[in-house]
Amino acid sequence: MSTTEDRSTVDMKLEAIVIPVADAGRAKEFYSKLGWRLDADVSSEDFSLVQFTPPGSGCSIQFGRNLTSAAPGSAQDLYLVVSDLAAARDQLRGVGVEVGEVFHCASGANCRFHQADPGSRASGPAPGNATYGSFATFADPDGNGWLFQEVTTRLPGRIDPAATSFASASDLAGALRRAEAAHGEHEKRIGHADADWPDWYAEYMLAERAGKELPT
Repeated sequence: MSTTEDRSTVDMKLEAIVIPVADAGRAKEFYSKLGWRLDADVSSEDFSLVQFTPPGSGCSIQFGRNLTSAAPGSAQDLYLVVSDLAAARDQLRGVGVEVGEVFHCASGANCRFHQADPGSRASGPAPGNATYGSFATFADPDGNGWLFQEVTTRLPGRIDPAATSFASASDLAGALRRAEAAHGEHEKRIGHADADWPDWYAEYMLAERAGKELPT
């Protein structure tokens, strides 16, 4: 018989969610336009399945015929975490997707969800561009609702501290930009150029990713 300790060592990775659509062909065209990777497109007489994966994501979406009894468009508040919200909005708007304006919560933490009181939202990014605090929304042709959330620094415990990989080139580039800005402040404090900047960058980027205290 397995013990609790044994069970806790089994990885359980969320790798796919099913979203309800009325027209799989129309949905396929939409998600292709976003630049998401097409992983599967299979069908038979009574079944079809299309799978896409967002850039840098470990989880995919699936839709098609006879996959779910949920009403088309009923999937809401599907999170897409990005390190640069402005760039993510620009990318989608550049291919003709209507994306809502950036907002943050003026009151309460539930303003991000589609049923929230519009008055709980404040226009623009979170004060100080606080991580986890800035949002924007868009929807697919069926009305399935997506939520962009900007995350630049993870809370402690959210990332394996031993992990050194980044999900995509854009995530790595964003981390480098933030390290560069922080290192500039570091050099101002010490009053001279830091010849060991590669080590400082590395320490900063790994600490930021793991949600640990950042070097100064």
